[in-house]
Amino acid sequence: MTRIALLLAGIAPLAGAVPAVAQSMDHSMHGPAPAPTAAPVKEPMDPCSPEHAAMGHCTPKDAPADATPVTADGAATSSGSGTDLPPGDGAAPEPPGNWYADRLYSKAAMDHARHAMMMENGAQTIAFVSFNLAEYQARHGRDGFRWDGEAWYGGDIDRLTVKSEGEGIFGAGIEGAEVQALYSRAIGPYFNVQAGIRQDLGPGPDRRYATVGFEGLAPYWFEVEGALFLSNKGDLLGRIEGYYDQRITQKLILQPRAEFNLALQDVPETGVGSGLSDLELGLRLRYEIVKEFAPYVGAEWARKVGETARFARAMGDDPGGVSIVVGVRGWF
Repeated sequence: MTRIALLLAGIAPLAGAVPAVAQSMDHSMHGPAPAPTAAPVKEPMDPCSPEHAAMGHCTPKDAPADATPVTADGAATSSGSGTDLPPGDGAAPEPPGNWYADRLYSKAAMDHARHAMMMENGAQTIAFVSFNLAEYQARHGRDGFRWDGEAWYGGDIDRLTVKSEGEGIFGAGIEGAEVQALYSRAIGPYFNVQAGIRQDLGPGPDRRYATVGFEGLAPYWFEVEGALFLSNKGDLLGRIEGYYDQRITQKLILQPRAEFNLALQDVPETGVGSGLSDLELGLRLRYEIVKEFAPYVGAEWARKVGETARFARAMGDDPGGVSIVVGVRGWF
């Protein structure tokens, strides 16, 4: 222990002398210390890009106060708007136009382009032909046929429409048919009003009618159609019909259909009685091979009522019955 104490006592003076030597070193050999320099300052980015300046949305920081904005091709534009305007009580600049391309192209070129765009997006004329019904009807030994179709030509607002429907018996010819020529005008996004003439064809007296009606898409996707007919003999008739397409799959569609015919007075010449004269209720199942062509099968119940049924019995006809139908529905 005595030896260790003596050793520590000898080392202690040396340990105290080291800091003193370090502090007394001469640094003159290194020359004067360089003065500290400031870190370079990065200039902030100008938020006004050349594209925004060309559109008159802002003014670059390095632009003179009276600079006039220009487009990418060097053409001068109107002065800025909003907070880009200098203070004062001068007249406000013209508001920017709705068509930015007008700054790059002539008015004549842009008018032509806009007219072509309007024609291609709603103002074009279209021709359309459809057969809602084209079917064979099995009627207890009195098999027959029936059709119901229309064609129109025009635009979204105004159209010329031709409608035709009728039915007959194989071997006996047409029982009754009609053709309508109508002017159709849209009164909203879902309905058209129609007016024109109707001509009856087939056996029976010759009748022409002034016609006014409507057709369209009712709430819940019901297709409806109605019309009033005033004959050249003063007879007033009415009709309302509708159907609904219930999609079972994307291609298989079940369609219930109903039609009601009415008359204001008895018309013995055509076998029509006053009030509700006849009605038809049908159910058809079709398969759309393509949207434009769909074969179908179904059944239809038709019935003449009131005085119309009495006129039918007097002529030896059955006032009602059920038919099994097979047909096609198509359009082009």
